[in-house]
Amino acid sequence: MSLRSLFLLLVGIVIVAFIGVNWAEVTRPTDLSLVFTDIHAPLGLVLIGLMALLSAVFVALVAYQQATVLIETRRHAKELAIQRELADKAEASRFTDLRAHLDKEVARLSEVIQSHTHETLARVDRAEMGLRDRPVDADIARLVQAVETHNRDLHARVDRLEMGLREGLAGYIPAPATLRPASLPAAVESDDPAGNAVPS
Repeated sequence: MSLRSLFLLLVGIVIVAFIGVNWAEVTRPTDLSLVFTDIHAPLGLVLIGLMALLSAVFVALVAYQQATVLIETRRHAKELAIQRELADKAEASRFTDLRAHLDKEVARLSEVIQSHTHETLARVDRAEMGLRDRPVDADIARLVQAVETHNRDLHARVDRLEMGLREGLAGYIPAPATLRPASLPAAVESDDPAGNAVPS
């Protein structure tokens, strides 16, 4: 029991004890004026009745105020839950868009690396074939041998680069096709010479 409830209980007990001690005077009839008419009734009982009515009105007002506050609190809690749900959905949508963008960028980078690798190997092969078609003397033979050594080294480096890229992307799981956006916003894309969309 709270201190306030205990205080109200003590006040009520004191009032009841006072009425009980003075019951004879409380119930003694007297002439009372109601402005328009006069009545013969006990003044103490009339005052006790008015006090009870006032107490009932006060309790009703307090109950109404608490009910109003409770309803407002519940409404605010419901609105906060709705706003939190909307924020969670917006955050999930941003993560989905970011994942789709990363998937597209990884695919584009893989294509660029593969095309550059094929182009470099084709140039080296053309250079090697051109050297083999020329008359061979001692200097050209050494040059051809150096080019072949460099070509083998370049092939080995490209193979290691491809293996490293595959190992790095081994654990990467692309987003499902249903979650990928149809196209990126124009504000974040521009065309490179190869025709691929890259961030600006």
